[in-house]
Amino acid sequence: MGSENLSQDTLAEQLLELAVKSGAEAAEVYQSRSLSRPVFFETNRLKQLETSQSEGTALRLWRNGRPGLTVAYGSVPAQTIVERALALSQLNKPESIDLVKNSRTSYPDLGKPVPLETLVNWGKQAIALIRDTYPEVLCNGDWECDSETTRIVNSQGLDSFYTDTTLSCYIAAEWVRGDDFLSIADGQTQRDILDPEKLAHQILQRLDWSQQNVPPPMGRIPVLFTSKAADMLWGTAQAALNGKRILELASPWVERLGKLVISPALTLYQNPQAGPYSCPFDDEGTPTTLLVFIQEGILQNYYCDRATGQQLGIKTTGNGFRPSFGSYPTPGLFNFLIQPGSASLEDLIKEIDDGLIVDQILGSGDAISGDFSINIDLGYRVKNGQIIGRVKDTMVAGNVYTAMKQLVALGSDADWNGSCYTPSLIVEGLSAIGKT
Repeated sequence: MGSENLSQDTLAEQLLELAVKSGAEAAEVYQSRSLSRPVFFETNRLKQLETSQSEGTALRLWRNGRPGLTVAYGSVPAQTIVERALALSQLNKPESIDLVKNSRTSYPDLGKPVPLETLVNWGKQAIALIRDTYPEVLCNGDWECDSETTRIVNSQGLDSFYTDTTLSCYIAAEWVRGDDFLSIADGQTQRDILDPEKLAHQILQRLDWSQQNVPPPMGRIPVLFTSKAADMLWGTAQAALNGKRILELASPWVERLGKLVISPALTLYQNPQAGPYSCPFDDEGTPTTLLVFIQEGILQNYYCDRATGQQLGIKTTGNGFRPSFGSYPTPGLFNFLIQPGSASLEDLIKEIDDGLIVDQILGSGDAISGDFSINIDLGYRVKNGQIIGRVKDTMVAGNVYTAMKQLVALGSDADWNGSCYTPSLIVEGLSAIGKT
C-alpha cells in the first residue's frame, strides 16, 4: 500500500466536483488508508498473527458559508456523501473559509515495512533474553508494523499525500512472588527496525531493581521521573501552549511571550523530521515546520490551526489535526521534544540522597491547571545515590508548573514515549505519601 495508489483514486475528485455543482463555495476531502500487521505473544509463546485494513473518506464543504462534515468508510457512493454533508451544513453557523491554495506536493514515503517473520523473531528474542535471567517471569506483548496513507485534496488547488510506516512493540513482564505481584512494561516505536535486545535490557534492569520491597520516603523529596514516566509533565506544557487555550484565557502562559515561564535548563520544540512521529503536513494540508515553543525557559511560540491562528492574529503553525477521523481540525501536536541534558540515568541517580524514582504511573492530573496526584505503579527508593528497592502503595502529588521551575537535573537518555521525546529528569517541590 503506497501513497501512489491513493493519489490515483478518483473518489476525491468526484466528491469535489459534485460538491461544487451542488452549490458549495469550497470543499475538502481527507482520505486515509491503513494496513496493520500485529503479532501477539501470551505467557511467553506466540499466540496470534493478524492483518487488518481500514479505509475512510471525510468530506468537509461550505455552502452559504455553513460547514458540513461527513465520513464514509469503505465503498459509499459519492453522491450520498455529498448530500449528507450538505444536509449537515444547514445545521451550522456560517464561518470564514480558509483553505490551503494551489499546493500540489508529493512527499516521499516514510519508513519501510518488515516481514511478519521478522516481527515474530524479534518478539521471541526479547522474551528469551528476559527469561534467561528470570525464568519465572511471564511475558506478554505485541510487535506490529503499521502503514497509513494520507491524502488531502481541496477545491482550491491543494493535493498532498504520503505513506507513513512505523514499527512498534510492547512487552509486559509479570513476576508473582507469593502475594506480591509485579508488572513491568516497556516498548518502542521506530522506523525501519526495532531493537529487542535494548528492550529486554530495560526490563531486566527494572527486574533487578525490584528484587526487594522497601518503605518509601515521606514528605517533600526529590523525584526522578524516567523517560517512561516524564511525559506526564509534558502533557500540561502541551495544553498550556495550545492556541485555543490562549484564546480562552485558560492557559497560565497567556501574554507571557518573551518571558521566563519554566527552568532555563529546558527547551521544548517540535520537529517535523524527527523520529517515528515525523509528519510533512497537518490535517489541513499546511506543511509542518520546526517550531521552538520554549527556548531555555523563555516562551517563544504557541501552536495553532488555521482558524485559531486567524483569531490570534498570526498565521497557522501547521498544527491543525483531527482528534478523530470524523472531527474538524483543531490545534494539535504531531511530536513534542525536550532537549536532553548531559547526565546519564546512572549519574542522575547518584545525585539523590533520599528520594524516589517514578517509572510507571496510574492516574493523571488536570492538564491545564497542572495539579496532580498519581499512584506509583512502578517506582524505586534511592538512598545515598543507590537504588535500594521497589516502593509500593505510594503516591506523589504536586503541581507541574512548579516542578518545571524547580528542575534539578536533566538526563541524556531521551527516548520516545508515545509522540513525546523526553529524557529522565529530577524535580523538587513534590510530596510523597505512602505506607511505611
